[in-house]
Amino acid sequence: MKMARMVLDRDYRIGQVDKRLFGSFLEHLGRAIYTGIYEPGHPMADEEGFRKDVLALVKELNVPVVRWPGGNFVSGYNWEDGIGPVEKRPTKLDMAWSSTEANAVGVQEFCSWAKKAGSSVMMAINLGTRGVDEARNLVEYCNHPSGSYWSDLRVQNGAKEPLNVKLWCLGNEMDGPWQIGHKTAVEYARVAHEAGKVMKWIDPSIELVASGSSNLYMPSFGSWEQTVLEEAYDTVDYMSLHQYYGNAEGDTASFLARSVEMDAFIDGVVSICDAVRAKMHSKKRIHLSFDEWNVWFHSNGRDQDYYDSRVWKQAPPLLEDTYTFEDALLVGSMLITLLKHADRVKIACMAQLVNVIAPIMTAPGGGAWRQTIYYPFLHASRFGRGTVLRPVLDAPQMQTKALGAVPNVDAVAVEAEDGSLTIFAVNKDMENDVLLQADLRAFPELKLRSHIQLHADDVKACNTLEAPDCVVPRNGEGGTIENGRLELRLQSLSWNVIRLG
Repeated sequence: MKMARMVLDRDYRIGQVDKRLFGSFLEHLGRAIYTGIYEPGHPMADEEGFRKDVLALVKELNVPVVRWPGGNFVSGYNWEDGIGPVEKRPTKLDMAWSSTEANAVGVQEFCSWAKKAGSSVMMAINLGTRGVDEARNLVEYCNHPSGSYWSDLRVQNGAKEPLNVKLWCLGNEMDGPWQIGHKTAVEYARVAHEAGKVMKWIDPSIELVASGSSNLYMPSFGSWEQTVLEEAYDTVDYMSLHQYYGNAEGDTASFLARSVEMDAFIDGVVSICDAVRAKMHSKKRIHLSFDEWNVWFHSNGRDQDYYDSRVWKQAPPLLEDTYTFEDALLVGSMLITLLKHADRVKIACMAQLVNVIAPIMTAPGGGAWRQTIYYPFLHASRFGRGTVLRPVLDAPQMQTKALGAVPNVDAVAVEAEDGSLTIFAVNKDMENDVLLQADLRAFPELKLRSHIQLHADDVKACNTLEAPDCVVPRNGEGGTIENGRLELRLQSLSWNVIRLG
C-alpha cells in the first residue's frame, strides 16, 4: 500500500480561520433567487415567500456571508428598482443573462432572507453602468440610521433600523469584455477608489473588496491587480479572485490536480499585494476574497441557444450543473487549499448556493436536495473553524497530462478552540488506497473520535431529486493511534474527515 506521512504540531501555524471563508453567493441568475430561495405559493414558503426547506439546508451549511446580487447581473442593476411596494416595482431586461427581472426580491428582502439564514450580506455595487453616486446612496440607504433622504426612505419602506451591510464588492469582473461597462484597469481603479472613498465617508466601519482578475488565465492577470492597488490601496481592504474548473476532457487525474493551480493562483495574488505594499511603504496589508470558486462545466454551451434566442424569460433554468462524485473530490481539495491560505484568504464564496452551479437544488413547487459537492463544504464549514496547522506532508506523486507530477494526497488540519483536531484529506489516486501516517506526538491527549468518508465506485455518480442519497458521507473504517502516531487508510478516490479529541 502507498504511504503518505504527515507531521503536525501546534507551533506550525498558518493562521486563524475567518468564518467568512465558508461564504457563498446568490446572483439574480437563472433560478438562484426565483424558485430557488424565493417561491411564494410553494407549500414550504414562509410569510415573505422564502422557501423554508431551502433555508434549512442553507442553515445546515452554516454559511456566514452571502454575496449578492451579482455577479455579471450587478453591472446593469439599479438597486432602486428593488425597493418600495413590490407591486410598483418595474420589470427590467437583464442583459447579463438574457432574462427578465421583476425585482420582487430587492435590498430589504434579501437582507431579511440572509438574517433568517444566519448569514450576513456581502453586497456588490454597480460599477458597470453606474458609479460613485449610486454607491454612496446605497450605503446611506442601508447603513445610515435616519435623518437623510435615503435612510428615511428605508424607514418609510419598513426598515426602521439600519441594515448594517458591512462588506461591499466594488463591482464585478470589470476586466472581462463580457461585462456590461467593461473597463480598463486604469478606468476601473479610478472609479473604484472614488466610490470606495465616499462609501467609507458615510460609514467608516465598512470593508471593501476590489475586483481582481476574472480568472487566472486572463491576459491582464497581474498587471490588473497591480494597477488597481497602486491607485486604490489606501481605500480597499481585499482583492478578489475568481476561478472555476471543469473536466470537459474526461481526464479525472488532471481535473483533480487543479487545486495545485489554485494554490499557485493565490500565491501569485499575495505576492502582487505585498509588492505594492512595499512600493508604497504602507503598514496596511491587503487580504484576499476568493469570492467565486467552484466546479463549473457541465452546463457550458448547453444554454447558448437560450442566450441567442433573446426570449427574455423570468428565472430560466440556466447553469444548472448536476455534480458528480469526482466534482465533490475537487471541491474538497479546493477547500483544503483555501484553509492552507487562511493567513491571507479571509473571505471565500462558493459560487453559487442554490440551483445555479450550486450545492443545493430545488424543483419548482417541489422538493430540494443536496448535490455531491454539498458534503465537503458542510464538513469544512462545521469542523474547519479554528487555527489551521501547517502540515509537513510527504505524499506519493501521481502523473497528470495537464500538470505533470502532483501529490496524490491533499491534507490540512484545523485545531478548534476546545483543543480538538480535524484532519481533512483527499486521496486523488484512482487505483490505490493510501495509508496516512500522521505524527501527533504534539497532541498526546487526543484520541480518534470519528472518520467520515465520501466515496463512490463510479466517479460520475450524482444525486438527484429521485435519488438524493446516491453519494453521501458514511463512517470510514477508522484507524489507530499508538505512541502518538495515527495510521488510517484513505480509500482510493475519497474525501476524508478525521476527527480527534
